[in-house]
Amino acid sequence: MKLNFNNTTLQVSAGLPKQFPGDRLPQIAFSGRSNVGKSSLINSLLNRKSLARVSSEPGKTITVNFYNIDKQLYLVDLPGYGYAKRTLEDKKRWSALTDGYFTKNKNIDSLYLVCQLIDSRVGPTDDDWDMLEYLSQTGTPFIIVGTKCDKLNSTERKTFVNFLQENLPDIPYVLYSSKNHEGRDELWKTINKALG
Repeated sequence: MKLNFNNTTLQVSAGLPKQFPGDRLPQIAFSGRSNVGKSSLINSLLNRKSLARVSSEPGKTITVNFYNIDKQLYLVDLPGYGYAKRTLEDKKRWSALTDGYFTKNKNIDSLYLVCQLIDSRVGPTDDDWDMLEYLSQTGTPFIIVGTKCDKLNSTERKTFVNFLQENLPDIPYVLYSSKNHEGRDELWKTINKALG
């Protein structure tokens, strides 16, 4: 798929499932805990500096953001989970909205891939495991993206890769750095393969 990244807009910031776009564009979703680097990764993928807003306060955004890429594809930024300081009410809203993306999204059959982001420095948290289990149980196609890999030395990198291969042997993974764009080409190849 040939995409003009300059022709990219934030089409919808949806706070309710009924606000999700009604058209049939393919969707690639990005899931992960607060502060795992979703917005930075989306900016890096699209070669843009500040299309996706990087919040200095993790857990602040509770919307599903649909980025329209060249009128051919949506990159969908799901709200980050697992932020300890979020109120119980906010956590319930997050849970309902994220669940709504998968269960009340009238175009869920347009979802081709979930990129499940995991901080490569810390590995999967309990919330990450919950999300991985949900994706597996629902048969949702997904890959793991290990973010912030530029902060790992060679031993730490090997440890993280070995952990993924031992604990999630059937799940494809990409190591990604939004800082130096390592993994960018590989992730786009994986996305294009998912889109067929």
